[in-house]
Amino acid sequence: MRGQWSQRPRRRYFQQQKRSLPRRLLDYAVTVALLGALIVLTARLNEMDTRTAGGRAVIVDGDSIELGEQRIRLRGIDAPEYRQTCSRNGSEYPCGRAAREALVQLIAGRAVTCSGWRNDRYGRLLADCKAGEVDLNSAQVAAGWAVAYGDFEGEEARARAAKTGIWAGTFDWPQIWRAARNGRAEPKHDLLAAIWDWLERLWQ
Repeated sequence: MRGQWSQRPRRRYFQQQKRSLPRRLLDYAVTVALLGALIVLTARLNEMDTRTAGGRAVIVDGDSIELGEQRIRLRGIDAPEYRQTCSRNGSEYPCGRAAREALVQLIAGRAVTCSGWRNDRYGRLLADCKAGEVDLNSAQVAAGWAVAYGDFEGEEARARAAKTGIWAGTFDWPQIWRAARNGRAEPKHDLLAAIWDWLERLWQ
């Protein structure tokens, strides 16, 4: 009798485990559906609340500009800070200034147009910008003067392989360089950050 009673709880346990598989699959499906809904809502908010700016740009550094009174941070990329130095061929050089100069050359005195829908923690518009037909965000990463920061991973991989820009030597990642000096980590400009911003705006 003891043997029979000792086996029954085990059988029930394994039966419950088998029955829970469909439930787990349902949980996964619900999670995917909710994530998809958030993505759609974020995209719609993007379309409804897109802000644009245009004109002659004042280049602040390798990933930020000013258009009139509008301060803009190029979305999805992270360039060395203006005072940051990197190493190449055993010597340090001002890679932050070089990144700014690369952006100056990309713009080449042309009018810049930017569009975006959310601000970073410093109040700058996170935007995709063009000078003529040149996509400034993508081109800065492709030239090796900025790293991917939530987007443009393909451009970064090609720049890294070609050892262009900062990839020709060694450098501290800009986010690490900043955090070492001001103790604050800036979130990447990816989907999770966009969803978090959207949720914050719902409660404002």
